[in-house]
Amino acid sequence: MPTPVIISFFLTLAHCVHPEPSETSKMTDYETSTAFLGEWGRFQQQVFFLLSLTVIPNGFTALSTVFLADTPSHHCLIPAHLNLTPAWRNSSIPLEQESSQGGALVRSRCSRYKLVDILSFSEKGLLPDVDVNLSTVPKESCLDGWEYDQSIYISTIISEWDLVCDESWKKPLTSSFFFCGVLTGSFISGQLSDRYGRKIVLFVTQAIQTVFTLIQVFSPSWTAFCALFFVVGVGHISNYVAAFVLGAEILSPYVRTVYTTAGVNLFFAGGYMLLPFFGFFIRDWRMLLLGLSLPGFFFVPLWWFIPESPRWLLSQGRIEEAEAIIRDAAKKNKVEPPSVIFSPLQEQLKPEKRRAHNICDLLRSRNIRWISVTLWLIWNTLTIAYFAVSLNTANLHGNVHFNCFLSALVEIPAYILSWTMFRWCSRRLTLSSSLSMGGLFLLLIQLIPTHLFSLAIALEMIGKFAVTTAYSLVYAFTAELYPTVLRNTAVGACSMASRIGSITAPFFIYLRSYSVSLPYILMGSLTALAGLLSLLLPESFGMPLPETIDHMQHFPGCCQRKPYTVTHMREEENAPE
Repeated sequence: MPTPVIISFFLTLAHCVHPEPSETSKMTDYETSTAFLGEWGRFQQQVFFLLSLTVIPNGFTALSTVFLADTPSHHCLIPAHLNLTPAWRNSSIPLEQESSQGGALVRSRCSRYKLVDILSFSEKGLLPDVDVNLSTVPKESCLDGWEYDQSIYISTIISEWDLVCDESWKKPLTSSFFFCGVLTGSFISGQLSDRYGRKIVLFVTQAIQTVFTLIQVFSPSWTAFCALFFVVGVGHISNYVAAFVLGAEILSPYVRTVYTTAGVNLFFAGGYMLLPFFGFFIRDWRMLLLGLSLPGFFFVPLWWFIPESPRWLLSQGRIEEAEAIIRDAAKKNKVEPPSVIFSPLQEQLKPEKRRAHNICDLLRSRNIRWISVTLWLIWNTLTIAYFAVSLNTANLHGNVHFNCFLSALVEIPAYILSWTMFRWCSRRLTLSSSLSMGGLFLLLIQLIPTHLFSLAIALEMIGKFAVTTAYSLVYAFTAELYPTVLRNTAVGACSMASRIGSITAPFFIYLRSYSVSLPYILMGSLTALAGLLSLLLPESFGMPLPETIDHMQHFPGCCQRKPYTVTHMREEENAPE
């Protein structure tokens, strides 16, 4: 979890890379009116850290199924009342080769020898593999249920509702229900936030996530659990987006950059790192959910410390409330506010007569259509790789809690690297190299011999590092490619595309039941191809943010006009009205 020293270091770098704007640069009237607050006073620090803290529960909620829905070792239950000799009771389960364990012979998970036959052999005093050839004994399914190993978990939703064998398809579907909720929340969160305010949506949806996680503890069935998990997903993404937007609107440009690229991501990773600690000390799934829900109640007092967005209040014509927040901020920063803060903005609050843009504009012209489709494919592939690798930690060799912690830990340097690369390097090349490296390491895993499991885990963690770096980069890159008139719509559309990937990601892991290598081959190939595909995107490093669709950089082969540069931007600024 980042400390004030680390954040101050990031801010210092931000000032070095982005010097103070020149007199010819344009700042919004809001930023000009609030410039007297300074960059990094007590008010900005409070907003930065408190909003980042609200993201921590999202870190352990998003991947909680790693422990809630893990599948313990199991085999068919042999009723205790049956009068079987010890030899026949020990041999009642057939042995099968387990591909995930290098072809070793293990007890069958989904079948047993027909009890009527082995009971007859036992009563006659015959011995297995001595008097009776077990390969000739007929088999049957687990008619009496299953017996689960409790060395790691007391219970999971898998062992409680027997989601194994013919019901095993329900395990990936459980995570997909959560991500369907995330998809739904992505649709509605922005509209709710724009209508009712960022602060109220942040706290209401955080309450929804906390309360419905608590209700899940009492789920009577798998169906009820999934229905509640869907609602948790809605609250999960909605409060994250609200915190992201609220911080971006309140903080000044330089602090905003650190907050959106490093702040929320690092605190999310901090919450993710807490998940294996919860899982290690709480081995029952109901108690684990209870433990994951309780931290949400500690954020209730933050209502009195986190302000509403003054920008949003101004957009609603609530000037007095916005001024009150800025004056309180000035008091905390120990600066004297002007007698009138937002008066010059009042005339600008009147709605302008301009053409309304919508999601259809992302496909209207050839240039923007190719950029949009390319980004949708990249976002979708990235999300598949990120969540599939994250959810796969329970299947790795060794301790599941340590593997999950390691998977969370690699995200910390990934977010720091992505912030650094975003400041100094080409957007297109950094995204492409991150995706290609991630795909390459995921493809190499299948070539590692089974006994070298430590090397396989190391390659998977490097792949996770590269994918996480690309995931963090693509958010800011996308925002730079699209014009102001479509930027929010475009990022939202890309987010929608990524939710399709998160819904399907659990089923990539499910393919392990057919072949252990298959998920890695698919994830690695798709991620590497996405890396090559990203080279087709226009470069935005050093370019001004486009204001209109005509200002967008061109997709290769779509148009031949010259790129929109800083020179063009200044010419337009100096042109007579």
